Amino acid sequence: MTDQDVATTLSKVTAALPGGGEERPGQVAMAEAVAQAIGAKRHLVVKAGTGTGKSLGYLVPLIVLGVKAVVATATKALQDQLATKDLPAVAAVLAAPLEVAVLKGRSNYLCLQRAADVAGDGHQQALDEQGTTAGETGRLVDQLRRLLGWGEDTATGDRAELDFEPDPRAWNMVSVGPRECPGAVRCPSGDRCFTERARRRAAEADVVVVNTHLYGAHLAGGGGVLPSHDVVVFDEAHELEEVMTASLGVDLSPGRFAALPAAARPLLATRAAEDDEPATTGAAGTGTGAGGAAGTGATGTADVAAAVAEVGERLRAHLADRVGERVLRDTGLAAGADDTLVELLELALSRVERVRAGLTTLAADTGGRTARALAAAGNLTADLERLAAHGADDVLWVDGTARAPVLRLSPVDVGPLLADRLWGGVTAVLTSATIPPALPDRLGMTGYAHDDLDVGSPFDYRTHSLLYVAKHLPDRRRAEAEPAIHDELAALITAAGGRTLALFTSRRATEAAAAALGPRVPFRLLVQGELPKGRLLETFAAEESTCLFATLGFWQGVDVPGSACILVTVDRLPFGRPDDPLLGARRERAGDAAFRLVDLPRAATLLAQGVGRLIRSSDDRGVVAVLDPRLATAGYRRTLLAPLPPMRRTIDRDEVSRFLADVAGRSPAGAPASAPDPA
Repeated sequence: MTDQDVATTLSKVTAALPGGGEERPGQVAMAEAVAQAIGAKRHLVVKAGTGTGKSLGYLVPLIVLGVKAVVATATKALQDQLATKDLPAVAAVLAAPLEVAVLKGRSNYLCLQRAADVAGDGHQQALDEQGTTAGETGRLVDQLRRLLGWGEDTATGDRAELDFEPDPRAWNMVSVGPRECPGAVRCPSGDRCFTERARRRAAEADVVVVNTHLYGAHLAGGGGVLPSHDVVVFDEAHELEEVMTASLGVDLSPGRFAALPAAARPLLATRAAEDDEPATTGAAGTGTGAGGAAGTGATGTADVAAAVAEVGERLRAHLADRVGERVLRDTGLAAGADDTLVELLELALSRVERVRAGLTTLAADTGGRTARALAAAGNLTADLERLAAHGADDVLWVDGTARAPVLRLSPVDVGPLLADRLWGGVTAVLTSATIPPALPDRLGMTGYAHDDLDVGSPFDYRTHSLLYVAKHLPDRRRAEAEPAIHDELAALITAAGGRTLALFTSRRATEAAAAALGPRVPFRLLVQGELPKGRLLETFAAEESTCLFATLGFWQGVDVPGSACILVTVDRLPFGRPDDPLLGARRERAGDAAFRLVDLPRAATLLAQGVGRLIRSSDDRGVVAVLDPRLATAGYRRTLLAPLPPMRRTIDRDEVSRFLADVAGRSPAGAPASAPDPA
């Protein structure tokens, strides 16, 4: 197979696309480089700017070379595009059989055994496990009946097939996560399991499309989630470090300590009743002592199960006012500075282990419920032991909210873990429109053969776009900075005739700007949180003069081509919070070089992603306005500007107003006058 063969096949595929396709030299260069990397078994990192057509750039060589491949993507929209559009297009041109499978996490599929348990006599137990109130019961039971009816007819059990969006608690009653599933061999419905069917299809497929988080779960689980494969492609690779950091860590929510006893206690109490065992008494619910003073029989173990919930509530109360903080820094549990947290985790481990031991005696004769409870207890034990063993290479911190805090353990540096579990086993292709500085080193590729390639973008950024930096705005630390930003936004939005995606680095800034500008501009303002993300984007794209104000979740993965979005604004450079626990741990490790090695690369990547929301097709035109003067004045500005598309740059708002008026097809007359530029 030669580079010419790959290029010829790619040309045939693009020619068969609606409209006949178009010549994209960057796409050809990428496809040839992917083929060479696969042949040489060398990793490849490809920066492929917007408009390159990078999905075909890696799919064509994968299919032409006939390798078993997994494609890991960051968004559901891209998964759907690959499975329903791009892969079938390649297969049609090659006129060869191509097996494609989309594999999702276990909780996305209906669990037949759980559904059978609920349909039999488990409605109330399932509701109890979800912590539902009396007022919610009727609605959830109605949804549960709809889900059970659908479960009798569906061929895949995939939640995406539903014609309604179930309450998460209703769905949880008929599904299981990886922490609860006992595995097909130990499940009474294992031979009919929808997840196992999907895995069998994936094992037989030529290309398997997954979410990047599922690939992380595959690595965390020792490689047992996905089928064996020769090549992995990480699309949207700029997110890979953070996804793997989350996947290769531990999450411990107090809710897990409520779910386990809700599932286990009825089973243990039933065994006690069958054995006619007298109840034992003790102080299991008081939280004193390592395991409480419950008895040793099934009823006693049921008492300990209730005490597991009690220690979960104590953990919730202890963590509630510590959200965003690091805990047990640089110590194991035995030497932890937070004695209360150490005591609670040790107490939780002792009680969960006793529940697990009690469930083990039931596993042979009580079917699916016991197997699920036993799996949940085993995984909770493993996570508690992992927390107990944490050391200097981990950061332990509190995430979530005061009502639902989550204790997280994250690796400070994910590179060594990926070096150990990933790079030596498969050939990897990493691609994105934005490749963070030094990404291969941060991901542990040092010592593994890899190549870097930048194929650019086919879009004419210099003609079609402006990058405007509002150099005249005051320093963000001054009191007058926020009102000045609102004035600047009002002027820019008016010049654009609405049609603005306004990006902010915090929810507070988002809501403050929307409140200030709502009465000042004659356009509809959509604000993140008013509607689901998909609905917001649909409305923004359909109503041309509408503006959308949003925070970090909209800085990437937003694709609104055409005249609905001709202005993207960024309120400030997206540096991480000084008190961010994970970033703080990375800064400590980097020492004096922290700003250069940790903060600048992250900010550069996020800024490039935000800027990339503007030009989404070859006909798009518009302005990106950065309302932070540091991008024009700071000594590090070149590092932030380097990853951005080659847009014309200006600090003159009058020039911006004229450009926007031309894009919008209207006169700039009447636009607010620009403030004088001190530069």
